[in-house]
Amino acid sequence: MYHARFKGTHYEIGRKWGELLRKNNKYLLDNIPFEITKEMEAFSKECLPYYKDFFPGVIEEINGIAKGQLIDPNLLYAILFSMYGLVRATNCSSFIVKNERTYLLGRNSDFLTAIEKMYMNCLYTFKGPDSYSFSGNTTAFVEMEDGINQCGLAIALTSVFPDSIKPGMNVGMILRMILEKCQNVEQALELLKRIPRCTAGTLVMADLSGEACLVEFTNDRLVHCSLNEKGFLCATNSFHLPEMQAFKISLDDDWFAEKRYRTLEQYLAEHGQTMSIPEAKKLLGGDFGFLCQYDRKTGKDTVWSSIYDLKNNQFFRCEGNPSRKQFKEDSRFIF
Repeated sequence: MYHARFKGTHYEIGRKWGELLRKNNKYLLDNIPFEITKEMEAFSKECLPYYKDFFPGVIEEINGIAKGQLIDPNLLYAILFSMYGLVRATNCSSFIVKNERTYLLGRNSDFLTAIEKMYMNCLYTFKGPDSYSFSGNTTAFVEMEDGINQCGLAIALTSVFPDSIKPGMNVGMILRMILEKCQNVEQALELLKRIPRCTAGTLVMADLSGEACLVEFTNDRLVHCSLNEKGFLCATNSFHLPEMQAFKISLDDDWFAEKRYRTLEQYLAEHGQTMSIPEAKKLLGGDFGFLCQYDRKTGKDTVWSSIYDLKNNQFFRCEGNPSRKQFKEDSRFIF
């Protein structure tokens, strides 16, 4: 996993990183695992006004990266804005559990092994008061897939295969925006209701006040719920809230989404009120049922795992499959 520290304005961050990569003969466009199509370029142009209106800072960052890489920013827009929409990935598992012993958010990121050396942990510190610092993890760049900000708001996504797409912001960019702009779950929900969404997904969120929720959404519908009576929430790559059942789509290959969901739900329902960090590591590592036991020969695997311990202000990450590699505490970021 590549580790990066970013400081400055959005544009400065982007340009410095783009230049650093170029000086080391690394070019982003050479490492994209899919073709940039005319459809993606056209779709990104339709999405661009929404990013400019709701999250202009991220446009400045992308423009800075393009300047540093000496490339057309429209190519980066096409890549980033099409993720989870035209470029569809249905993977990852996440949960929140709260009891007398612990309060944590856990997540496995499942993706392609071919580009796993490019996956990043990013520490962002911005100039000015408009954006909170955060630590985030991503299989790409700019967009984030799980993280925590300086206020102690932790969040993780899973993608859901959409029944339709329309211009708007994707779930990875929305998660990044929440980390930058929100102090707590309440503010995140208020922001989510205003953001135009291009596709479908789930988010689990927890903050230091003890508030936690699961959000399931399409591009025109959003439903959320708080911790259940047993003190947990979980999500994989499908909808499970009653109001969203009509929007579930069956796929030939969903990376065992329902099997992973059953593992989380069954274990947390039985043991959620007594578990703590050691059990969370074992759960994410597949000790209690299928969650990360992919056959790497297929090109799929769990490529990192995160645990945000909100009770003790700690963050643990396993860089690789947690059934084979160890979690290590990351103490570089204070929340």
